[in-house]
Amino acid sequence: AMGITGTDVSKEASEMVLLDDNFATIVAAVEEGRVIYDNIRRFVKFSIAGNLGKVLVMLAAPLLGIAVALEPLQLLWLNLLTDGLLGLGLGVEPAEKGVMKRSPRSPQASLFNDGLGGHIIWVGVLIGVIALLIAYAAFDPAHSEDDTWQTMLFTTLAFLQVGQALASRSGRESFFALGWRSNPTLLWLTFLVVALQLVVIYLPALETFFAVDPLTLPELLLSVVLGSTAFFAIELEKWWLRRRTALS
Repeated sequence: AMGITGTDVSKEASEMVLLDDNFATIVAAVEEGRVIYDNIRRFVKFSIAGNLGKVLVMLAAPLLGIAVALEPLQLLWLNLLTDGLLGLGLGVEPAEKGVMKRSPRSPQASLFNDGLGGHIIWVGVLIGVIALLIAYAAFDPAHSEDDTWQTMLFTTLAFLQVGQALASRSGRESFFALGWRSNPTLLWLTFLVVALQLVVIYLPALETFFAVDPLTLPELLLSVVLGSTAFFAIELEKWWLRRRTALS
């Protein structure tokens, strides 16, 4: 019913009232709803996969002879700051191209349909495996008091989540096609997360607080390179999905 020119009877009988008497409002509302739904899926995908990877690290590390993979403060840092800031950036991602050309979604459809559940599992396992590999390679039982291996694990996990967040901006479109300008909030939050991570491992006062050691340049570069694997793996998945759609 029309909110301005409609009668009280028609308003009470209708399921929806257009306050501005403009049918274009319906289109705008549907688009906004789809954008919000997509951003919820992005955040859920990013958060659960990242936390699955960290859980895998904590559970599997003792099997590799590593008693404590991450200190409580390091886990808290990754969960609250890295997850929180990057998740916030994903939550303001603008509408994807062609969002209004999609078929209506069933109200009974699961949030984890369209392959989201499988994506969360394999990305979480990838993050956990990469982090465990660098921890196992750098850990020296004879010098267990050396925190370098743990710092590399801590830093690699942070960069894995940065790469994961950047690649999770779209379920199909490449990050390079989207560009930075479409979501400047995520851009600045990414820079902030990276800067804060470097401050933690290189500022003497915080080194003691977080039980980390300053990394050498080769160690830092190795953490960055391994941390980028999540980004490229997700981009490869999206390339395959686009290719499969084009061939079908």
